[in-house]
Amino acid sequence: MTQRFLLLFALLYLSVACERSGTPVPVAYFRIALPEKEYQLFDQDYPYRFKYPVYTSFEPDTRETAEAYWADIVFGDFSGRLHLSYKAVDNEDQLYGYFEDARTFVHRHIPKATAIRDEPIVIPENRVYGMLFHIRGKEAASPLQFYATDSVSHFLRGALYFNVRPNNDSLAPVIDFIEEDIRHLFVTLNWR
Repeated sequence: MTQRFLLLFALLYLSVACERSGTPVPVAYFRIALPEKEYQLFDQDYPYRFKYPVYTSFEPDTRETAEAYWADIVFGDFSGRLHLSYKAVDNEDQLYGYFEDARTFVHRHIPKATAIRDEPIVIPENRVYGMLFHIRGKEAASPLQFYATDSVSHFLRGALYFNVRPNNDSLAPVIDFIEEDIRHLFVTLNWR
């Protein structure tokens, strides 16, 4: 009787001891393969030209609300796009209004942002002056935004968006990678 009881107790103990614990295992993120940096010239009938990555595509914005010379640089492998919106500048007041619009778009991210850092961009040889905004925060919808102008006739605004649920902590390597491409765009930007 005691042996049966001990055997039954041992089997019962083993069956309970081998149950899974209720601790969930974190989901792993996929390895992100980043392509080699290589650029091509965008030189179409637009008031600006620049070099953009060969691993992207340039698509004119065809939405009903789009204005002339608006476009997207599509990062297909990363499910992202850099939306570009262009405005011709007629006077100083109009330029000031575009600056304020750009800041307003950045500040809309404040509820989800943990920090917003602005970085001046000055490339006098190409007459390119602007600001690059780094929007930090796990759920910020657009981690990078910028504007560039010649301070006289042209204003170009850009915003990076991903077609995935915002989780900028896990997207950080991709965001850093695309930031290099945006910086290259600044350096190669020329106005017509």
